[in-house]
Amino acid sequence: MTLKLDKAEQQRLVASIRRYCAENLEPVGDLQASLLLEFLVQEAGPAIYNQAVADAQARLLHHVSELPAECYELQGDYWAKVAASQKRGRS
Repeated sequence: MTLKLDKAEQQRLVASIRRYCAENLEPVGDLQASLLLEFLVQEAGPAIYNQAVADAQARLLHHVSELPAECYELQGDYWAKVAASQKRGRS
């Protein structure tokens, strides 16, 4: 899956890269910041994306594995409940 940023997000990130470079390295222009952003999206983006998918999958699997404990209802215990209720009523 190719990662693609929408135009507004790309512009926001380019501005952020420019600011970071100006404050921590040396000032860069829009073209340099855009090239760096493109490199980071292509090089680091897939690893970050894959980790996010793996984290989401693990979380979902955990919740799915909890379904029986959370949603389980005993079957065929009507008469046992009636008998228990009657015993409590007699006491």
